[in-house]
Amino acid sequence: MDVKATHRFARISPKKVRPVVAAIVGKRMDQALAALTMSSRRAAAMVRKVLKSAAANAENSDKVECDPEEMIVTIAKVDDGPRMNRYKFGARGRILPRLKRMAHITICLSERKTDGSEG
Repeated sequence: MDVKATHRFARISPKKVRPVVAAIVGKRMDQALAALTMSSRRAAAMVRKVLKSAAANAENSDKVECDPEEMIVTIAKVDDGPRMNRYKFGARGRILPRLKRMAHITICLSERKTDGSEG
């Protein structure tokens, strides 16, 4: 069974979050938390909070009987959120737009597939 957590309207550009999220896909939750803790990027703290929220959702869910530490990050995606329009003065009396971007971070955890091949 999958459990999901999202952080919507995160005030960071999705382009900055995508490499952090790509590094944790396919890892066990404890390994992903360790990788995010060691990362120096600002987005790593946001993704770590979402990952902990997904683990708490798994722990409190009636449908999942698995230990959250043994779950695997199956889906981790970052979508564009709305953009705030801000303006800056430009040359020759013009106004130049500045787009302040937002991101929606989604993480799904699922139970480990045990087929006996892992040692």
